[in-house]
Amino acid sequence: MDYSDYIEINNEIRFGKPVIKGTRIAVSDILEMLANDMSIDEILVDFPQLTEIQIKMCLKFASQRERNIAVAI
Repeated sequence: MDYSDYIEINNEIRFGKPVIKGTRIAVSDILEMLANDMSIDEILVDFPQLTEIQIKMCLKFASQRERNIAVAI
C-alpha cells in the first residue's frame, strides 16, 4: 500500500505541509498525537472523519521521509 494514496502536499493547504487527503489534518498533527501516547482509537474518536489506515499511512510517510534524509558530513 502506498502512502501517496492517503497523503498529499498542496501549497494551498496548510502552507504545503503534508496532510491527509481530503482534510486539513497535517501528518505532523497525527504524529504528535501518537507521540503523546494517544491510541489510534482515541484519535478516531476526536477525528471521526479519519480511518485507521490513514493514521497508519502517516507513520509510513514519516518513516519513508526519514529513510530518505541524507546526512551531510
